[in-house]
Amino acid sequence: AAPMGRPYLFLQCKGLIVSESRDRGRKPGSGKGGSRGKSQANRGGSRRGGPSHGGSKGQPSRSKSTKGRSSKGRSTGGQSTKRGSGKSERSGGGSTRRGQSGSKRETAGAHYNPKKKLPLEAEGLPRYVVESLMRVTPAKRHHAALAALGAAAAAFSEGQFHQAVKKAEHAKNLSSRDATIREVLGLASYRVGDWSTALRELRTYRRLSGETTHMPVEMDVLRALDRDEDVTDVWNEFRKLGGGPAVKKEARVVYASFLIDHDRLDEANEIVGKVRIGAAGDPWPEDLRLWYVAARVAALQGNRRRARELGDAILLEDPSFPGLDELDRLIDTI
Repeated sequence: AAPMGRPYLFLQCKGLIVSESRDRGRKPGSGKGGSRGKSQANRGGSRRGGPSHGGSKGQPSRSKSTKGRSSKGRSTGGQSTKRGSGKSERSGGGSTRRGQSGSKRETAGAHYNPKKKLPLEAEGLPRYVVESLMRVTPAKRHHAALAALGAAAAAFSEGQFHQAVKKAEHAKNLSSRDATIREVLGLASYRVGDWSTALRELRTYRRLSGETTHMPVEMDVLRALDRDEDVTDVWNEFRKLGGGPAVKKEARVVYASFLIDHDRLDEANEIVGKVRIGAAGDPWPEDLRLWYVAARVAALQGNRRRARELGDAILLEDPSFPGLDELDRLIDTI
């Protein structure tokens, strides 16, 4: 993995299944399009691990919005399939698998009973997350796995990412085939800079869930690892698979930043150069990140007017947006 001083982005990690659903009580939108809701967690990122953007190399950044606008949330997803699909869901009665002894068989796939009390740590988990975990987890581990997942999700939403990794690892040991556990572990590992774990877990999450939600994060991890060809491969794969509007914007932020890193400014301009300030209405955090990357491209190409227009628009929307001082210095050199 790259050392902590290595240039990388900290994306908002938009689409975290657990934190999003706990705020809204429903599964995030899947497939193309996504939806908007009232979740502050997804409007501006987690309170302590706020949103960031495609900054210049060596500038990992985070911010807290100081604007007083009403909060909004968004759920996003890519080409979606039923969570936890596979052998474990072929019948309503569940499936069986061998235990550690090699002879004892454990039953997985018990249904969620709303009358049965959940562990205290898991009380905030939405029903579909509980059901998904129970389908792929031996019955005797349900209670412990749900408690560990709930604790990991709570730690992540509070910005305690090292604790989230620890709790999610424990949950994974109890239920390795649950997509949400792998998602939380992958995103928390990303936040603490454990690139190899983040990449492995997010790819496992994508395989288990069929969601493309975190492919921008995969690209960013590969960018931090200097795996240039793989960054482009994931970008091309994402373009084929698609995703919700917010996820598409985050992917453009990451890939355009990657192109800037390699002085491929014309290509970066093709991806972000045509963004329109007024088109977003009341812009989302990913819109501001797109504007920022577009402003950097414009400045590096010598287009001072365009760079200043975008920079002023970001300042108007979010005066605390990270990297504005750096952008001003870049524009002043033109």
